[in-house]
Amino acid sequence: MQVEHTKIPLSQAASFPKLFIDYLDKKDSLKPFYTDFPDIEGFKNSISNRTFENREVLVQALKNQYNGLQNSPDFDILLNDKTFTVTTGHQLNIFTGPLYVIYKIVSTINLAKKLKASFPDYNFVPVYWMATEDHDFEEISYFNLFGQKHVWETEQKGGVGRMDPSGLLKIIEGLRDRPEVFEKAYSENATLGAAVRQYMHELFGSQGLFCIDGDDRLLKGLFSQAMQNDLFEHTAESAVVKISSDLEHLGYKTQIHARNINFFYLENNLRERIEIHGDKFTVLNTDISFSKEELLEIIEKTPEKLSPNVVLRPLYQETILPNLAYLGGPSEVSYWLQLKGIFDDSLLPFPILLPRNLALAINEGTLKRMDKLGVKAVDLFLDEVSLKRNFVEKNSEHSLSLEKEIAAIESLFDDIAQKAIEVDATLKAVIESEKVKNSTALGHLEKRIKKAEEKKFETSLNQLQGLKDKLFPGGGLQERSENFLNFYLNDPEFIQKISSVFDPLDFNFNIINV
Repeated sequence: MQVEHTKIPLSQAASFPKLFIDYLDKKDSLKPFYTDFPDIEGFKNSISNRTFENREVLVQALKNQYNGLQNSPDFDILLNDKTFTVTTGHQLNIFTGPLYVIYKIVSTINLAKKLKASFPDYNFVPVYWMATEDHDFEEISYFNLFGQKHVWETEQKGGVGRMDPSGLLKIIEGLRDRPEVFEKAYSENATLGAAVRQYMHELFGSQGLFCIDGDDRLLKGLFSQAMQNDLFEHTAESAVVKISSDLEHLGYKTQIHARNINFFYLENNLRERIEIHGDKFTVLNTDISFSKEELLEIIEKTPEKLSPNVVLRPLYQETILPNLAYLGGPSEVSYWLQLKGIFDDSLLPFPILLPRNLALAINEGTLKRMDKLGVKAVDLFLDEVSLKRNFVEKNSEHSLSLEKEIAAIESLFDDIAQKAIEVDATLKAVIESEKVKNSTALGHLEKRIKKAEEKKFETSLNQLQGLKDKLFPGGGLQERSENFLNFYLNDPEFIQKISSVFDPLDFNFNIINV
């Protein structure tokens, strides 16, 4: 599929974390914080060094999770020692949430395809890690469609993956177009986790995507040693503190902070932090507490009741998957770089980190408005003042700049100063002051001339501002607020179109005409 698109450097698209940009630029000082760089040579090295012993348990867990879902994948491919995964993950935003969630998954699928083409003797499975245990409901409870914010109202609490999604059908009833893929998923499943698995499988299953739910007794059983290390030895805290200190010494801001215990206690309607007080382990905001012996029994018999936080979730992921790479947004890649010490202490390979593809999607109607105004998509990345100034200067029949006149005035005063100095050296300061006053006055006149000319373009400038607001909602990147249904409902080939453009090893920003 041929799709018109352009690429621009990430620095031209937005302001991303310095740690993220320096990592992609292969800055030498950051090499101690990762193992392999995200290029073909890095993957070659990672493949040769990655081993995995828990394939049977992983396959059984996935079969259990997909039980009852039509056209389930063939999970037995994971039993092959030459099969590896590449993974992305995200919260269970309703209706997939912002566009970049879809971008994450497409990037991961395309990485698996690219690696297969480069290493045909191996298999690569794209994985979507469903953050079912996350309890930050507000972050997943809404989505934006055609300029309207839709919010899920519910009193449910705890891990969002265990919530009943049937209340979302009320939102669907109020939509102009009722997306069948979501209507089926939310009406046919008892939990949000199962609903997300179903619609992701319908959207991407044919591309080989596996969805995995970490809220699983079998899988948590593989993480028992890490649970003990953190609960009783507090090993993660010291590892993260050291790495974070090293990064901060290099001038970088760090995002995550480890606690002495990095687990929550998880039950239906409850996910609260565990803290240690004396010889008791207490669950915050409850009257629940455990002795060390009781926690050891939980780890052995019901490990699903212990849920890792942001510090240990990556370690859990890499423990249960034969994983080579994690694809995330700029902030995710940055905080993963704080975690290598935990992996080193656990003798677990640190995955290759790479950004998911970033993009701006422009539909046909918007392209026509841009053509009418004579602007290109790359122009719209400018700030509003620069955008309008450039537009007026480009389209005006008059010369609006007084740059030559200002230069001439300054040159004239320089000549005057030269003559005056020969008479009295103290006159130089007076003449310099006059030069500045005159140059400043001309600068003010230039602004008034440009402002007067802008009034002639008022209608066009309002249209230009409308374009800017549409493609950069709230002044931010489109992918962070708009939902993919804005495109998919009118163009069922939207996913295929972005898939044809995204190259997971090309770290530029994509502008795609859809």
